[in-house]
Amino acid sequence: MVASTVKQSTRSRTGVNATTHGGVLPHTQKDNRPEVDLLLRKSKVVREGERALSLRAQEERGRRWADEEGYRVRKIWKENLSAWSDVQRPKYDAAMSAVLHGEVPALWCYALDRFSRKGAEAVVPILGKARVIFDYERLDSSQERDRQWIIQRAEEARAYSTRLSYNVCRTKARQRNEGRWLNGAPFGLVADTKTRKLSPNTKKLKGKGYSPWDVICRILKEIADGISARALAKKFNEEGVKSATGKGWRANSIAKVVHHPVYEGWLTYSPGGKSQWATVHYLNEEGERVRCVEDDVLPKMIPAELAEKARRVLRGHHIIDNRPRPGRAKALLAGRLICAGCGKKMTAEGDGYRCQLRAQEGPCSARASVMRSSLETYVVKHWLARLSNAEIDDPLMIAVAQRWQTLTRPEESANIKEALAAVKAAEAALDKFHEDDRAGFYSGRSAKYRVPAKNDAEAKLTAAEERLAELAGGPIDISFLLNGDGPEAWESADEALRRDLLGLVIEKVTVTRAPRVGAPFNGESV
Repeated sequence: MVASTVKQSTRSRTGVNATTHGGVLPHTQKDNRPEVDLLLRKSKVVREGERALSLRAQEERGRRWADEEGYRVRKIWKENLSAWSDVQRPKYDAAMSAVLHGEVPALWCYALDRFSRKGAEAVVPILGKARVIFDYERLDSSQERDRQWIIQRAEEARAYSTRLSYNVCRTKARQRNEGRWLNGAPFGLVADTKTRKLSPNTKKLKGKGYSPWDVICRILKEIADGISARALAKKFNEEGVKSATGKGWRANSIAKVVHHPVYEGWLTYSPGGKSQWATVHYLNEEGERVRCVEDDVLPKMIPAELAEKARRVLRGHHIIDNRPRPGRAKALLAGRLICAGCGKKMTAEGDGYRCQLRAQEGPCSARASVMRSSLETYVVKHWLARLSNAEIDDPLMIAVAQRWQTLTRPEESANIKEALAAVKAAEAALDKFHEDDRAGFYSGRSAKYRVPAKNDAEAKLTAAEERLAELAGGPIDISFLLNGDGPEAWESADEALRRDLLGLVIEKVTVTRAPRVGAPFNGESV
């Protein structure tokens, strides 16, 4: 009988199929071959411009080496990311720990540049202490004769990566300074294949009577007119208007469009980290913003005035009017309550406020809920008490009185409303800058944006305050506050006006769950 060669697949502990060549091992026969792990890596973005060996090809090569050298594959560690120093590599760390601590006799890697780009720093710990095979270079860290070559090749890989990173950064900086959009064009825009400059995408959608750019313009206009992001998203979904992903709209998708400077024609970049979804203006070496559209296209973009107004309305800084409107929050504290258990906003439901995640059956460790009447009475009481105890020259007293008059004067002009909203938006922008600065946002590569961002925020606030003072000049009547008539004035205001007035002073209120179910509200217990 002629023996035939078959392949048998067995499941390894990592869920990867391990193949045994040369016949089927009987169930009673144990595979005593030494074990080896395979470390496979391919850059998520192949910055080298080379045809890097795929993970599958690397695996096949590693298995072939194991069969030829009498090893059996124990685990396969796969990475699809960079190997540079600023990247976390948990799979690499686990593979190194296994071979250095004797959990596995050997570790196989296709090439030194697939192993690490940190140079000698990465390879010195394994020399003479663990067996790591670099297949392409035919080097073995356990062999004395290979030590020098491993260090030399590792340093060459590091030098190449450093030079490549420098060249890529310089090239991208030059392209950005020219206003080229390097990524995929945002929804509603299209990039020229040669110049990479953006322009509105006015091509009608299939089966629709509008273009993606029409959707963008509609978003900015309707938000500026006072509709909420959530109401507009619901409206779009009911009408069958598709988003960039082809799915339905959500409130945060609407907000991203409103806040994105690209629709005004500005080049932006994403800083990553805690603000990885945020976008900020790109600044050239002179600290100036850069346009990403041609001069003849700029008039077709969203006007800066419309964009700023939409952002003010979205943040609650711009009061359109006090009349009820579909999509406008009606509850007194809606949008300002935070659940202490998860940090998410609370929503108004019936006669109470509930944790947003609780309402959506999401994960919250301490879901808070409270009766509207109890919490609103407590907040208003403290709001009025703060004003009643303020001195005549207290900046808070003056600000609230001035804004109260501005909001309640029937003869108030639209220009004063615009100026007041601009001041509130500029104050919030400056506060946001200081918050980001304290959190370390302007560090590393983002350091060059710190001073321009600070100057820009301060300049906008100064200009807005000067404009408001110019339009709303004259003495401020605060007698109703000094005479203790604040509660009466509050009672005479309608719900929409009360929401606006609270928002002038109170940014957020955090609600903590009571120690037991059914416990009465106690605002002083925290």
